[in-house]
Parts: sequence; C-alpha cells; structure tokens
Amino acid sequence: MTQNIRNIAIIAHVDHGKTTLVDKIIHASKIFDAHQHFDDLILDDNPLERERGITIVSKNVSVRYNGVKINIIDTPGHADFGGEVERVLKMADGVLLLVDAFEGAMPQTRFVLGKALGLGLKPIVVVNKVDKENCRPDEVHEQVFDLMFNLGATEDQLDFVTLYGSSKQGWMSTDWKVKTDNIIPLLDAVVASIPPAPVLEGTPQMQVTSLDYSSFVGRIAIGRVHRGTLKEGANMSLMKADGSIKKVKIRELHVFEGLGRNKVEEVSSGEICAVSGIEGFDIGDTLADAENPEALPRISIDEPTMNMLFTINNSPFFGKEGKFVTSRHLRDRLFKETEKNLALRVQTTDKEDTFLVFGRGILHLSVLIETMRREGYELQVGQPQVLFKEDDNGNRLEPVELLVVDVPEETAGKVIELVSMRKGEMTIMEPKGDLQHLEFSIPSRGLIGLRNNVLTATAGEAIMNHRFAAYEPHKGPIPGRIAGSLISLETGPGTAYTIDKMQDRGSFFVDPGEEVYAGQVIGEHTRPNDLTINIQKGKKLTNMRASGSDENAKIVPKRQFSLEEAMEYIQKDEYLEVTPKSVRMRKILLDENERLRYAKTAE
Repeated sequence: MTQNIRNIAIIAHVDHGKTTLVDKIIHASKIFDAHQHFDDLILDDNPLERERGITIVSKNVSVRYNGVKINIIDTPGHADFGGEVERVLKMADGVLLLVDAFEGAMPQTRFVLGKALGLGLKPIVVVNKVDKENCRPDEVHEQVFDLMFNLGATEDQLDFVTLYGSSKQGWMSTDWKVKTDNIIPLLDAVVASIPPAPVLEGTPQMQVTSLDYSSFVGRIAIGRVHRGTLKEGANMSLMKADGSIKKVKIRELHVFEGLGRNKVEEVSSGEICAVSGIEGFDIGDTLADAENPEALPRISIDEPTMNMLFTINNSPFFGKEGKFVTSRHLRDRLFKETEKNLALRVQTTDKEDTFLVFGRGILHLSVLIETMRREGYELQVGQPQVLFKEDDNGNRLEPVELLVVDVPEETAGKVIELVSMRKGEMTIMEPKGDLQHLEFSIPSRGLIGLRNNVLTATAGEAIMNHRFAAYEPHKGPIPGRIAGSLISLETGPGTAYTIDKMQDRGSFFVDPGEEVYAGQVIGEHTRPNDLTINIQKGKKLTNMRASGSDENAKIVPKRQFSLEEAMEYIQKDEYLEVTPKSVRMRKILLDENERLRYAKTAE
C-alpha cells in the first residue's frame, strides 16, 4: 500500500539558487491566490538569512501536483550547520541535488550529499544557471557522477535523472540546449523517480526532528510519522535520550499545506506533521504507542570542532545599548539555543557569568552571536579555540579541513604561500575557466584569520570554501597574527589632530569623534608589540596665527570588520565586545599596569 506523498530534501552549495528554485516551484503550483503578492526568497524569512544569502534554519513547505503531495524540505548548504542537515534528512525519501553549471559540485555540497547517500536516499540532479556565460553543463554532470561514485553511492543511486535549467528564469528541461518555458519537467521527474512515502502498519512511531513555538500552544514538535497513525487526543509515550518514558497526550495535529498548516484529526505514516500539546520533548525523542512503546534510533550528530568563551559585558560602556545584560539572561538564552541547535553545546565554568560554547565552526558560532545581538543582548566572547583529541597511544590529534580556493592565476602563488605558512598542504591545482582551482588539506587552527589575509593578497578576488575532513596528528605550531595592537590610554572621543599625528604607528579601527575607553583595541600596530596611546589630546593653541601653520588633518578611513573577521582577528588576551549597535575589541585586562604585571608573572 502506497500513498501519493513524496518527501524530498533540497541540497545545494551556498548561492547556487536553491531558495530561488523553491520559490518557482511554489509559484508553479499556484499556492498563492491571484491577489496575493509575495517577495522573492520566500523560505529565507529570517533577516540574517536574507542579508548573508544563506539558509541557516531548515524549513518545509508542500505543494500539490497532479494529485501528488510533494513535501519540500530546505536544507542549509553550509557544513557549519551540519546539525540542521542531519536531522532534516531523516524526514526525506529522496534528495534534489542542485549544482551551478559553472562552479560544479562544491565542498559543502559534498558534505550534505555524503550524508544523504549514506541514508540511502534517491537523488535527482539539477544543473542550474545554464544561462550563465562560459557554463559547462556536460562537464558538471560528469563531475557529479564521479562525486557520487567516490562517496560510495549504490547502482540505483548512480542511475539518477538529470535536469538542466535556470531557477531565476523559471525553466527546466532534460536537455540544456532545449529551453522550455516552465519548471513542470522537474515536478514530473520528482513524481516519477522519487519513491512514494511507504505506509508502515503497526503501533505509531514519530521522531521529533525539529521544533516550533507558538505563544498560544507553547512548543510544537515537528517530524515524520515513521509507522502507524497518530490521532488527535490520543495518549502516547514520549521516549527520552536517557531511556525514561513519559506519558503525554496529543492536543492537536497539523500537516503542512502550501506555506501554512492545516489542522487534521489523524496523520498516517510517511507524512510530515506538527504535534502540539506535548511537554518536555527534545529533538531526537520518539513519540510512540502508550502501551507498547518502541524507540527509533536517535539522530547522530558530528562532534563540535571549536569552542569560544561567552561572558557578560563588563566594559565601561556596558548596558548603554542592550536590554539583556545580566548573567541570568545570557545563561537562559544559551541553554534555550541548545534545544533546537543540535550541534551546539554549552558548558558552565567555575565562574557564574562565563560559559564555554562548542560549535561546528566560526560561521556556526557567529550566527548565534549575531542573532543574540539583534535580540538585544550584550556579551563578550574570547578567541575561538580548536578542540584537540588524543588517540589510543596518547598522540595529540587536531581537526583538519579541506580548503578550496578559486583565484585568478596571477595571485595563485600568494595564496599557496599563505596557506603553506599555516601548515596547509596542496592536493590539487587545475585551471577552471579563467581561474586557478586550488585544494588544500589544512588544520582548522590555520583557517582562523586566513580569509582576511587571502582577500587582501588577491585584491578581494579569491573564493574560499572549507569543510571538516577528519582528525589527524597535530601539525605543530602555526604563526598567529604578527602585528601588535594599538590600545587606548584614556576614555573619551578621539581627536582628528592626534589620530592624524599617530597614523605612522599603524592603521586605526576608529574614526575621530568616536567614543572609546581605556583598554579598548583601537588599531593595529606596525610592529609586533602592543602600544598604548592617547588619542584624546587636542592641539595646543597659541595666540599667534600664521598662514599655513594650521594644517588640515588628512586621515585614512578606519578599517571596518565584519563580526566573523573580528572574531578571527582578536588575540588570546583580548575579548570581542558585542552589543546591538557596536562590535569593539578590547584587552581582557583594561588597566595598563595590570597588563604589565600579568606579563611579568607569566614570564
């Protein structure tokens, strides 16, 4: 017995057109009424996702086509959000692999595709952006086949359907030279080649794979019904990670229809649904029969590779911009995040106001920090630290990543030199259109702060991507930032006169008139040591005026840092102060005498 449901997850590298394709599928299936108007990127509804152009949180929508219901699950394209990916794929029976007709399969795609093939999901390949100049659809198709073969795909998985087209222009075709005027061929391929969701009879089972929150009914569990039928008002067992079983009752059931949800009385196996009325569940728990409960295997998540220290903001400017500034606010917010962000771990320390947060990479942690500051939190974070392990013989292991850089030929040498300095080993170098395609194996430690240097060396033309590969033996010391910091001696606004006179000492991160405090890092020194300077001094005025003696200050604009760049830039003895309006770097010890005393005792 089968039913007309197809559950399909979309996999793609960042910026290959996945969310645009979902928009076109939604429009093609006429979900909206004629009078409704929707913007582009319907699924990227989080402002952070729209700004960065990446999917962070997985979402699902459903469309109906020729009597078949297609549940589309949007997956994040970045390996740092692996926690999202691993649980989402549990809901799917097939995957739509979207690749750029010029760039081909990228390292992040490989990460998610490997997970999907391992779960036995059937792929459909969509070669997107065939309208771009110098695209190479046939080569990319070969490349995808090789990639699947290398990832250990089965014969059935290797016998995949390929479609070509342009999500932006809204067409798909089985031959890239024959342009159609709609994306119906894609929907036909989904119905024909993705297996229908099987109906499994027996006692009900559903694994909670994501959660939602409503101010009316509280937390809502979302997942796919694995076996049996869930009924409204039924008594169920909730099976937890520690083996305990809790009695719960289903209050309401909803299935996904279009962009919204419809209330239903029962949901049979194979369908994705939202269950309200259950209390105290976590992602990975199984909702099972009240009398004979059976647990489904829990979702396995890759281990974190990095940690950062999170603490309350105790700088002289604390509380000026944020609403949530106490340690209780910080603790509650971090532990609330772990409920839905599976790959994140939070550990308390011996200090009441300091927490260690473990994540999958700089991007994973920076998205959390950016989300918190937008919610009105003030906090400080320390330098990101890579997590080491030991093997059975007591040898130290560290995370190593695959780094891919596409760069113009004339600057490729500079990139190779920068990566080699950080213990990176080049594995592949080949031309790709008018760019050089370089692949390296590099320790995660070596990636911290590398992007800035590479972009500077290549005049911003390098395209960098990396993903976690494995734990390997420790590669030895890696040189960090060579330049020291310029530190403010006093609190108050800096003057143009002093900043102008100090420009030979280094580059500044602040503009004249900007409020700074004693101990704040206000620039980069030209030498390796830190230098404390006073930028608040004004010009001494005399009562003599002579033509030409009043020189106009000519000041280089300040260096702007994004949140990730600032996280990678700070040193071990520095914090990053993050508030809703500002990101400042500071020394952990603000007082200069304390810093000198600490340095002497450390020696």
